[in-house]
Amino acid sequence: MKEESKQQALRDLCLDCNIFPEQVLTWIADENLWNIWVPKKYGGLELTLTEGLIKLKQLAKIDGSLGWTITLCSGANYFIGNLETKTAKEIFQSSKTTIMGGSGGVFGKAEKLGEHYKISGTWRYATGASYLSHFTLNAEIQENGKTLLNEDRSPKVRSFVLPRKEVQIIEDWNTMGLKASATHSFAVENILVSKDYSFIYNEFNQPQDIFKVPFAVFADLSLWVNYLGMAEHFLDQARVIKSLNTSINLEESLNFYNKKIIRYSEDIEAKIITRESIDKYLIEEIHNSAVNAVKNISQNIIELYPFLGVNAGRLNHPLNQIFRDYFTATQHHIFTK
Repeated sequence: MKEESKQQALRDLCLDCNIFPEQVLTWIADENLWNIWVPKKYGGLELTLTEGLIKLKQLAKIDGSLGWTITLCSGANYFIGNLETKTAKEIFQSSKTTIMGGSGGVFGKAEKLGEHYKISGTWRYATGASYLSHFTLNAEIQENGKTLLNEDRSPKVRSFVLPRKEVQIIEDWNTMGLKASATHSFAVENILVSKDYSFIYNEFNQPQDIFKVPFAVFADLSLWVNYLGMAEHFLDQARVIKSLNTSINLEESLNFYNKKIIRYSEDIEAKIITRESIDKYLIEEIHNSAVNAVKNISQNIIELYPFLGVNAGRLNHPLNQIFRDYFTATQHHIFTK
C-alpha cells in the first residue's frame, strides 16, 4: 500500500472516534512509534531530535489525536533516559509494549520511608491514559509528615513511574477535540514505590545525545511540531473545499515556522556535539518563538475559517475535527503562560 493510501486509511479510522481502534494501536506498535526516543538497546528507534520532530509532525498531519498521543506518550518513554539502568531494563525489556504517560503537574504527596515512598494524590491530563502500561507522576516529598524543601525554600519534588495496575483511571476527558487522546485523570492511594522507580528531570543516565537536550526545549519543540502538523492538515482540507487567496497567510506562516523549528533543532544538536553550553537565553528564545508561532497560526486559521462554508461546521467532517483538535491542543499550559 502506498504511503498516501496508508495515511488516508489511518485518517478514516481516526475520524470521529473517542478511542483508537485496535488497527490503529497495532499500527503504532508495529511502527515502534511509542519508542521513537528510546535507545536501540532497549528496543527503541533512537531517533535524533530533528528526525523525531519530523516524524511527530507527520503524525499530527495525519490526525491530531494520533500525533498528540504519540508525542506525549513517546515523550514519557523518553524518561528512560532519567531512570537507573536496572529500572530501565525492567520496564522496557520485561514487556512486549511499554507505553508510559502521565501528568506534568505536582498534584500529589510522596511520604519518604527509607528507600521507598508512599504516594497518594489525583493527577489530571494523562494523555493516552486508556492505552498506557505505566503512569508517570510528580509529587511533593514529605518526611514525618513535613514537606521537604530545596535550598530556595521551594518544595522538593520527584517524578515516579507506576504500573497501570496501581492506578485508578478517572474517565473525565470531555473536550471538543483530541478525543481519542483519552487524556483522563488518574488517582493513586497509599501506593508504596521503590526509590528506583523515581527520577529527577534533567538528570540522565543514558549517553545518547537526545538526553542532553534540556527538557524544556524538548517539550516546546515536540509540541510545536504538532500544531504545525494539524495546521498543515487544516490547510490541505480547506483547499479541498475552496481555492482561497485568504489561505496564503497560513501557508506563509507554516513555511516560516517549519524552517525555524528545524534551524533550532539542528542548532541544539550541533551544540551538543561540540559540547557547547545551551544557555538559558536560547531556551527562553525557543519557548517565546513557539508561543508566538502558535498565536500567529491560530489567528491565520481563525481568519480562514469563515470562508469555508457549512462543511467546516459539520461534526462529521474532517475539517471540523481538525479545527477542534487544533484549538483543544492550544490549551496546553506551556503555550498559554
